[in-house]
Amino acid sequence: MIGLLQRVSQAKVVVEGETVGAIEGGLMVLVCAERGDSEKEADALLAKLLSYRVFADEAGKMNRSVTDVAGGLLLVPQFTLAADTKSGTRPSFTPAAAPEEGQRLFDYFVRQAKAKHAQVETGRFGADMKVSLTNDGPVTFWLQVNPKAPT
Repeated sequence: MIGLLQRVSQAKVVVEGETVGAIEGGLMVLVCAERGDSEKEADALLAKLLSYRVFADEAGKMNRSVTDVAGGLLLVPQFTLAADTKSGTRPSFTPAAAPEEGQRLFDYFVRQAKAKHAQVETGRFGADMKVSLTNDGPVTFWLQVNPKAPT
């Protein structure tokens, strides 16, 4: 699974003119399930992003996580993160999970996040979303958890 996380001072997702998710300070995370991903990869990605230290401590160093600062978490499904861009000028989306599996894993990821973090908002899977944010820093990190190869 892939998570593109951005430290934000605010972020929101609008679908058909309606705000479906919004946070003030925290992390806005674009989430993508890839072929072969399971709940195991979703759990590993969630654990990593909840503990990833991207917020400043008293000394100004990135030593605090979204959990430490009780920040908001805005989870936005985005299958295009799995695009294969190695050749040509048109991306291939074969690395992405099939839509049904992608939605199932995104929904699972959201349920787990809500069980572990106080403030979780989301985008809407499969919708034409308008995402706006103020990236604080800017601070952006790519996190990826790959399925283990069979032994």
